[in-house]
Amino acid sequence: MQVILLERVAKLGQMGDVVDVKPGYARNYLLPQKKALTASDANIADFEAQKAQLEARNLETKKEAEDMAERLGGQQFVVIRQASDGGNLYGSVTTRDAADVATEAGFSIDRKQAIIENPIKELGLHTVLITLHPEVDCTITLNVARSPEEAELQASGKSIQELAAEEEAQAEFEIAELFDDIGAATSDDEDLAEAVEDQGEDAPAEDED
Repeated sequence: MQVILLERVAKLGQMGDVVDVKPGYARNYLLPQKKALTASDANIADFEAQKAQLEARNLETKKEAEDMAERLGGQQFVVIRQASDGGNLYGSVTTRDAADVATEAGFSIDRKQAIIENPIKELGLHTVLITLHPEVDCTITLNVARSPEEAELQASGKSIQELAAEEEAQAEFEIAELFDDIGAATSDDEDLAEAVEDQGEDAPAEDED
């Protein structure tokens, strides 16, 4: 099926291009989203008549998108979720979550603009692509953590595995110190007992009458 593109579509073409696509893709996505028209003679003629207006509108929305991309790109947003000790989420973080946290921070983002390549199912920092315009996109980072404190540590560059390892090492260190203190106390008691015993042996014997 042939369609004429009303805007740039990734992996298809630029505005004004007539391209071949699968009928289902056209009917379910391109046409309802007003990204294309069927490439009939009448529609091609209409496009040519409106081409200047469409290009001007595209440039205007592109400029707005570039302004937002400059402010949004590189931002990090915290998403609090429950997870196991190993860092696996009870559920997953979705494009809706990405859109919601960005919108809460003052950026008007729709879930359809967020692209998550692989499902987010574990704690940590995850990069999400945001498509603001057919020709403009940027990336944000979702800091998925169990608490704000944990998110702060992850933002500093520590992974949940490193945090767990540090906690385990600290616990082992404290246990080792405890045993050292007990050993030292036992040794002191033994030294004291030996000293008392030696003192008893060295004491002069009493004269018998």
